[in-house]
Amino acid sequence: VQLQASGGGSVQPGESRRLSCVASGSIFAINNMTWFRQIHGQERELVATLANGGSKNYADSVAGRFTIATGNAENTVYLQMNNLRPEDTAIYYCHANIVYTLRPRAKSAEYWGKGTLVTVSS
Repeated sequence: VQLQASGGGSVQPGESRRLSCVASGSIFAINNMTWFRQIHGQERELVATLANGGSKNYADSVAGRFTIATGNAENTVYLQMNNLRPEDTAIYYCHANIVYTLRPRAKSAEYWGKGTLVTVSS
């Protein structure tokens, strides 16, 4: 199983950006997909998570500005980031808990994608 994150880049404060994360490989089910970020010099932090049942959770710092959602593409999750601020500058990572086999029983594992850098600066 691999996760491929994309969509990073440089934007000005107040602008929007959408990140994408595509999971590929032996996937029987996705239990949840989460976006984390790591600001320079800080620990990695949870940004937003989307569970299989559709429930969503956001960090307080992005609630109301960021939206996590799936789209028409299979095994893909998006992070729509609006009204970006300089403090949102970070490397964004995609994470997922994925069921990768059903035999002899269902087994799941944690997967990380490579980060994608978002820079918010005027």
